[in-house]
Amino acid sequence: AVRLRVREALGARQPVDEVKVQGWVRSVRSQKEVLFLHINDGSSLESLQVVADPSLENRDLTFGSAVEVQGKLVKSPHKKQNMELQAETIRVVGPCDTWSFPLKVKERHPLEYVRQFPHLRCRNNTLASLLRIRSEATAAIHSFFQVNGYVHIHTPIITSNDCEGAGELFHIETSNEAKESAEKTHFFNVPAFLTVSGQLHLEVMAGAFTRVFTFGPTFRAENSQSRRHLAEFYMVEAELSFTESLQDVMQVMEDLFKTATSTVLSKCPHDVELFHKYVAPAQKTQHLRLFFFFPSCRISYSEAVEILKQASQTFTFKPEWGCDLQTEHEKYLVKHCGDRPVFVINYPYDLKPFYMRDNEDGPQHTVAAVDLLVPGIGELCGGSLREERLPFLESRLQRLGLADAYQWYLDLRRFGSVPHGGFGMGFERYLQYILGVDNIKDVIPFPRFSHSCLL
Repeated sequence: AVRLRVREALGARQPVDEVKVQGWVRSVRSQKEVLFLHINDGSSLESLQVVADPSLENRDLTFGSAVEVQGKLVKSPHKKQNMELQAETIRVVGPCDTWSFPLKVKERHPLEYVRQFPHLRCRNNTLASLLRIRSEATAAIHSFFQVNGYVHIHTPIITSNDCEGAGELFHIETSNEAKESAEKTHFFNVPAFLTVSGQLHLEVMAGAFTRVFTFGPTFRAENSQSRRHLAEFYMVEAELSFTESLQDVMQVMEDLFKTATSTVLSKCPHDVELFHKYVAPAQKTQHLRLFFFFPSCRISYSEAVEILKQASQTFTFKPEWGCDLQTEHEKYLVKHCGDRPVFVINYPYDLKPFYMRDNEDGPQHTVAAVDLLVPGIGELCGGSLREERLPFLESRLQRLGLADAYQWYLDLRRFGSVPHGGFGMGFERYLQYILGVDNIKDVIPFPRFSHSCLL
C-alpha cells in the first residue's frame, strides 16, 4: 500500500487502489450500514473522511485514538471534499480514554483553556494551525534572505555581550559555581549570559560576506507577565554592508514582511482564515492589505513627539522629547497615520545604544535609527545605520566606559570599515500581527512553566 499523508490524500487528483493513512481520530459516527471516521495527521487543517463497514468498529476506535487505515482512495460524492478513503482494514495503534482526555470532540476550546495543557494543546485545531503557519513563515524568511544573497550565520546563544545595554540578561553559571563563594572562577573566565541579540556577531560577519542574517532564539530577563513579552523568543536579524541610507534598511524590512506574509497567505490559507474567523474576527486581512497596497507612513521621532503632545488622548506616560516611545504612544501613532504601518526614524542620541550612527545634527542630537510600528502591536522591527567611523565610535565607548571591553569591535572599524546597517524583527510579534492574536504566549509551541512536566 502507498503511504499518504492526509494532505496528500485530500489533494490527490486520481483514485488510488491501495493506500495507507495514519493519524488521529477527530470524529466517529456509526450508522446501521456505514461507519464514518474523520482522521487527521497534522499535515492539514482539513481531516480525511474514512468510510467503512460497521463491522470494522471496535471499542478502542474513539475520538483521539491513533489509527492506521488501509483501503482505496476514491472520489467523494460530497461537494465539500475532493477524496475519501474506503477502508478495508482499521487498526487502532494507540487508544484514547475520551472521558479523561482534556480536549472534547466538536468543542471549540478557548485559547485560555488549552494553554493549561501545553503537552496536548498541539492537537487542538487552533494551535495546530498556528504551528503550520509558524513553520511556513520560518521557511519563507530563510528563502527571502537566500534568494537575495544573504549568508545564514549561526550566532552564539551563550555570550559575554550585552548588545542592547538594558541589563535584562539571564546569567549563566554551572551548578558547581552556584554553590561556591562569590570569588568563584567563571566557567568561561568571564561572566556569560544568554544572548539578547546576534547583531554584534553579525557585524563581524558582514565585514566578510556583505549581507548576512541569523534567525534563532534570544532571551530577555524582563520581569513582565504581560501579553506582549516573552522570556525566550525568536529573532530575525540582518546586516547589510555598503549601505549609507536608512531607506535601504527600511526597504529590506518591508520586503521581508511582504514576501514572508505572501507566502504564508498562499500556502496556509485555511489556517490563516481560522484565526481571522474565530480568534480575531476584527483583524481579517485589512491591516495586511494596507501594508501591501498603500505606502508606509514615515515620520521622524521629533515629529512623532509633537503629534503625541497635540493628541486629545491622555497617556499614562507623558510624551517628552528624549524619552522612549511607549506601546500606548506607538499604537496612537499608527492610528494617527491611518491604521497603517509607520516608520519612525532619527531617535535621540542618548536614547539609543552606542553602535548607532551619529547624525551630527543639532540642537536635537539624533542617531540614524528606525522602528517599524504596526497596528495592534506597536514596534515590530527595529534597526539603524551602524557607526562605521572609528573616531566617533571610540569617543562614545570611552564616555560609556566600554572601550576596553569592545576593542574587538573597534578593530572592525580599523580594518576595512564600510558604511553598514541592519535590523531585527521579533518573530512571535510578527505572527501576532498577521494573525491578530492578542496574547503573545499563544503563538509559541510551549507556554513557559505552565505545567510541571515542561518545567
